[in-house]
Amino acid sequence: MKKSYIFASVTVLIWATLAPVAKLLLTDIPSFETLAISSAFAFVFLLIVNIISGSIKLMKTYRFTDYLIMAGLGFVGLFMYSALYYFGINQLSSQEACILNYLWPIMIVLFASIVLKEKLTVRKIIAMLLSFTGIAVISLGNTDAGNGSRILGIAACVGAAVCYGLFSVLNKKRGYNQSVTMMIIWLTTAICSFVSGLFVESFKPIEELQWLGMIWLGVVINAVAYLLWAIALKGAKDSAKIANLAYLVPFLSIVISAVVLQEQITVNALLALLLIVGGILLQSINIKRRS
Repeated sequence: MKKSYIFASVTVLIWATLAPVAKLLLTDIPSFETLAISSAFAFVFLLIVNIISGSIKLMKTYRFTDYLIMAGLGFVGLFMYSALYYFGINQLSSQEACILNYLWPIMIVLFASIVLKEKLTVRKIIAMLLSFTGIAVISLGNTDAGNGSRILGIAACVGAAVCYGLFSVLNKKRGYNQSVTMMIIWLTTAICSFVSGLFVESFKPIEELQWLGMIWLGVVINAVAYLLWAIALKGAKDSAKIANLAYLVPFLSIVISAVVLQEQITVNALLALLLIVGGILLQSINIKRRS
């Protein structure tokens, strides 16, 4: 049980670095190039893990249509999600993008009611309204709210949360082996990002420190953190307690952004964060009670 908490805590710390690291990389490197390279690193790492663990043998059990479905999940869930999120990070501060990104748990509840026919209770509706109020606080609480790029950045981050919420529900419905699925998904993301970059960007040479950032983003955040989180949930007696640690990510990300990027922690950002996370916890409490 202690190991589960250790693995989960390490995962939360890693995830909290996503927005700051991406912000640093995207300052000098185009979005699709960053996404293509980091996704390729994630794919190679998971390929090695699957070969060592023997999970690669499961690939023989899937049909061609299954791989098309996995690729579709990858396109919606991680290519579109990451592309929109990276665009949002470019337009907003790291802390604002991270806070808005944390609408995805609420999106899971919404899409679960549509796709999986799970009951949408009054508590869940209130929770969603509470979290959506956080968007208004970020949008209206800044003097630059009328800036076109800022509005697009907010829309992109919300769109990213929608994509990830839909992906999570569809992925759960299919029930494929996650190690194999994530490997195919990251390969799909890498290919889509590379092709998109050829049309809309000019790729730039990567410097030494930037390669370290790419490896951290691709291997550590996209691959290792996922595996640690899966191990933590598998070994936990109470998965809900482990899952609740994920709510620390945006708080830690704000602190890391303030230290690394010298971003000022604004009052409206903190208020928006409390509203969004409060909405997530409200619907989470309902789930635990019914269980």
